[in-house]
Amino acid sequence: MKAKRILVTGGTGSFGKKVVASLLQEGVEEVRILSRDEGKQDLMRGRMADPRLKFHIGDVRDRDSVERVARGVDAIFHAAALKQVPSCEFFPIEAVRTNVLGSENVVRAAMNHKVKSVVCLSTDKAVAPVNAMGMSKALMEKVARAAARELGQDADTTIACVRYGNVLYSRGSVVPLFIDQIKRGKPITVTEPTMTRFLMPLEDSVALVKFAIEHANQGDLFVHKAKASTIADLVEAVKQIFDVPDHPVDVIGWRHGEKLYETLASAQELLDSEDMGDYYRLRLDDRDLNYASFFSEGDEDRAEREEFNSHNCDRLDVEGTKQLLLSLPEVREEVEAWQAR
Repeated sequence: MKAKRILVTGGTGSFGKKVVASLLQEGVEEVRILSRDEGKQDLMRGRMADPRLKFHIGDVRDRDSVERVARGVDAIFHAAALKQVPSCEFFPIEAVRTNVLGSENVVRAAMNHKVKSVVCLSTDKAVAPVNAMGMSKALMEKVARAAARELGQDADTTIACVRYGNVLYSRGSVVPLFIDQIKRGKPITVTEPTMTRFLMPLEDSVALVKFAIEHANQGDLFVHKAKASTIADLVEAVKQIFDVPDHPVDVIGWRHGEKLYETLASAQELLDSEDMGDYYRLRLDDRDLNYASFFSEGDEDRAEREEFNSHNCDRLDVEGTKQLLLSLPEVREEVEAWQAR
């Protein structure tokens, strides 16, 4: 990467730790971490033990702390967020404060300090959202892209977003939960077996963000063309990996704010997109509030497109899901420990 000084908000989370390790390996001069958890920062400081890593206690909700840490950086990876669907359902205003207002603070700080590139991390739950987490992330995208529209294409700062689905083995995700339940001899709890979800290794999310930094035009939103599986096939894959074919499964029913399937790009967004191989580039609608020319001169010949969701994308079967899970070092370590017990 061309950026030499990079800020990662929420840098002690699953994505943050992975992208920081990758950036240090690439030889960047400095990586700044902004988070509010001093315990996780201390653990990360001890484990990575790299003088290029600079830790800042603060919260994206606080404009001053973001302004201080953004000064002098070349790029910002904005990963700080409230991500758990049930907790955001019960405390929606907290999701707004972090995911929406906090993102506004990050974007404005970047503009104030002429940070070259900003990438805001979003989720498939932001498309046609039915839960508070998805709604707050959808508004985060709107905040970022409104700022990009305000800046224009020739500005010092380029603001982009990325959108992806479930990251396998990230904190709070279902795969480590399923493995823990197997290890403790407890039934595997699933909500609805026919639900489909996008599955994405953490390395792919890091690659997506780096791709956005290198290729973004003002206001672009990049989508990774992930594969998906049903929850039933995911559970079966985990059971086969751990060789527990008769392990009980308890269907507990839908949680607050869940959907049968997730969507990474709507049909309308795909009408003005660019297929970039592994990714879609969803371009910014940079019209202003004067719509007269659009209505009088608009393109009436717009082809119909189908949305890109976890029901109609490439679907992994049980064997394919197993191979994806076994590509994760964390899963392989858990399997080895299970076999050696």
